Amino acid sequence: MALRIALDAMGGDKGPEEMVAGAVLAVRGTGLSVTLLGDEARLRAALAAHVFPADRIEVVHASQVVAMDESPFDGIRKKKDATIVRAFALHREGKVDAVVSAGNSGATMAAAIKYLGRLDGISRPGIAGIYPTLKGPVVMMDVGANVDCRPRHLYEFGIMAAAFSRELFGVERPRIGLLSIGEEGGKGNILVKKSHDLFLKSSLNYIGNVEGRDTFQGDVDVIVCDGFVGNVCLKLSEGLAEAVFSMLGDEIRKSVKAKFGYLLAKDAFAAFRKRVDYAEYGGAPLLGIKGTGIVCHGRSNAVAIKNAIRVASEMVSHRVNDHIVELLAADNLDDLLAEAESSGALQ
Repeated sequence: MALRIALDAMGGDKGPEEMVAGAVLAVRGTGLSVTLLGDEARLRAALAAHVFPADRIEVVHASQVVAMDESPFDGIRKKKDATIVRAFALHREGKVDAVVSAGNSGATMAAAIKYLGRLDGISRPGIAGIYPTLKGPVVMMDVGANVDCRPRHLYEFGIMAAAFSRELFGVERPRIGLLSIGEEGGKGNILVKKSHDLFLKSSLNYIGNVEGRDTFQGDVDVIVCDGFVGNVCLKLSEGLAEAVFSMLGDEIRKSVKAKFGYLLAKDAFAAFRKRVDYAEYGGAPLLGIKGTGIVCHGRSNAVAIKNAIRVASEMVSHRVNDHIVELLAADNLDDLLAEAESSGALQ
């Protein structure tokens, strides 16, 4: 049976027309089906501009949207017919296999927890960011869902991100690093120091602390941090990429010689832009929920939506959640915490 992905078609900055275009790209040449949620009249008008397998895209009318500046919890509580609420309700009912949204990320997480619940053994679901590196993708978790954390939460982030890296990127035993201000185990704030000691006692492939400059080197497969630090890293990386392209463009336009050089290296520049383009990764997976969800960038274009739908389907087919539970079972977290407590590591 074909996997069906629910798409919050009213989310994102570019409007439902871009969401529809992404859905059409996703169903072409694949066995996937997409359920679009939003203003039915507008969605059908957008679909009329495309050619696609008619049985692969369904439209479900939803009359409300949780705005980007709206309180996530108030939004899903008061707006029962909101697109993101209806999407996760369909997921709970088994009518779709995953949910993708470029809308309010807080509302997406809140709706996922409310309608699907947490995986057994996970106290804090989170959002995993994917970054390109010199050697392959690295998964950073958490990048915004949990700004105040305890050591057990960072340990759970490591488990979830490791399972995702193994199943989606084929890394048999992902190397896990803890983001800190120095590589030495004694460096960092209290949370990092305590989490370092907890990871050392686990069965995970923990390589120790890593610094921010190590993020893009590719020597680690998973980077663990709290959502406050992770979100700062995410926004900093996005801003840096935009600034680099802008400054490069300014320099190229300054002289004929630079313009000629750009023409000679045009293909290399295009390949580099694609390599660092967030659209190639689609979105950030919600990990730790009893189901599958993807949070997309608000500025996502059709290609990003297509890739987010692809990643959602791969998470389902690779049974990422089952592997998270398996990794959790390999270590008894309560025993690890008790051992760390008795040794004074958590005091």
